Amino acid sequence: MKVLSVASECAPLVKTGGLADVAGALPGALAPLGVKMRTLLPGYPAVMGALGAPEVVADVGDALGTPARLMAATVAGLDLLVLDAPHFFARDGSIYLGPDGRDWSDNPERYAALCWIASELAQGRIGPWRPDLVHCHDWQAGLAPYYLRGSGVPTVMTVHNIAFHGLAPAARMAELRLDPIDYSPEGYEFFGRISALKAGLVWARKLTTVSPTYAVELMSPEFGMALDGVMRARRADLSGILNGIDTDTWNPATDPEIRGYKSASGKKHNRAALREELGLPEADGPLCVVVSRLTEQKGLDLLLAALPALLARGGQLALLGSGDGHLENAFQAAAAQDGVAVRIGYDEALAHRLIAGGDAILVPSRFEPCGLTQLYGLRYGTLPLVALTGGLADTIINASPAALARGVATGVQFHPVTAESLATALDRLCDLWEQPKVWAKLQKNAMSHPVGWENSALAYSALYEGLIA
Repeated sequence: MKVLSVASECAPLVKTGGLADVAGALPGALAPLGVKMRTLLPGYPAVMGALGAPEVVADVGDALGTPARLMAATVAGLDLLVLDAPHFFARDGSIYLGPDGRDWSDNPERYAALCWIASELAQGRIGPWRPDLVHCHDWQAGLAPYYLRGSGVPTVMTVHNIAFHGLAPAARMAELRLDPIDYSPEGYEFFGRISALKAGLVWARKLTTVSPTYAVELMSPEFGMALDGVMRARRADLSGILNGIDTDTWNPATDPEIRGYKSASGKKHNRAALREELGLPEADGPLCVVVSRLTEQKGLDLLLAALPALLARGGQLALLGSGDGHLENAFQAAAAQDGVAVRIGYDEALAHRLIAGGDAILVPSRFEPCGLTQLYGLRYGTLPLVALTGGLADTIINASPAALARGVATGVQFHPVTAESLATALDRLCDLWEQPKVWAKLQKNAMSHPVGWENSALAYSALYEGLIA
């Protein structure tokens, strides 16, 4: 099967979140199943700089009104097609945000151009290669199923986070090459605006999201972000396929950023090194880590409120992340306390050291489509403490009395998602920490829990085969 994956980011070339990790890992996971996946990416400076000597597949005279080239290259094992459109993508800094911290005003056109080229490729109008199916990721690829309507090319739309809709004013229909007849509640109209995500949800042949629980949540008003009606209408075409992680990159035995270990007993060296790096003293409680965007979606305001419960039990917090200014400031202020270390920004190597050196990883999200950091925690024997939502509910076995009695627990879950409930969960975590044999069993369970792509790749392959057939 030949599949074109359309994404706005892809690890290791360009990354702002979990979408990039999925786009980067899925081609390799599917290859043993006979799926040949090529990934279409925007030609951001970081991407263009990684291509080396790419092949020019075609000169594109009209990528939504701007000249462009389609380039092909293999980078980090990925078979890439890159839309080299300098007018849209040759911009330094964030791929989505301008220097003022706001979305680029032409983001709708930038990603519509990517979708238009995807549709031209899929219909055999650009270059010699033509896919059997197009797999679109999030709103940035949402217009591709719309452009391919009526073409007979099967499309899959994956929702990584329904909170981002890709909105544009209705007056830009012509620039985005949208037929006004489809501007309706049954089409791409969304409260008087254009929604690229809704276009993908309405016109894609099949819909997926990144965990079974999140698929169910999206059909509810609480989580559906005003698209729950669309999701309910597409219920028969919707499936939740759990994300995996790259178990080669995230392997505590071979990770070059840490002192390697194969069992949880090896974590002690990394814990000591991490404390020394961050200026944290020895402590009686667990060293808890956070690697996250600093947003209220991630529940990090709740963590600030619950932090005294952890510190009172001798626990510590080490946090790496960036995001909302008020949360950055609040965590930096919290770092004045003994037992709290904060690094604002993102550092991939430090993320590995935190997860290897931490005793527990905290993911208190109000909603979480899948989540990857809890999977990294499992892989490294760093016990996840997570909210009971989305993929966090699907990947962690709560240390309930029944699960502890059966010897199958891998972490701690809490619900409802409030500061009080999180504080109680932190107390439970410290109770477990004070039982070394129980804690060691939890770590062993966590490290043996499957977190790779094997089962999910089978599910995607079966979905593709059904569509192509």
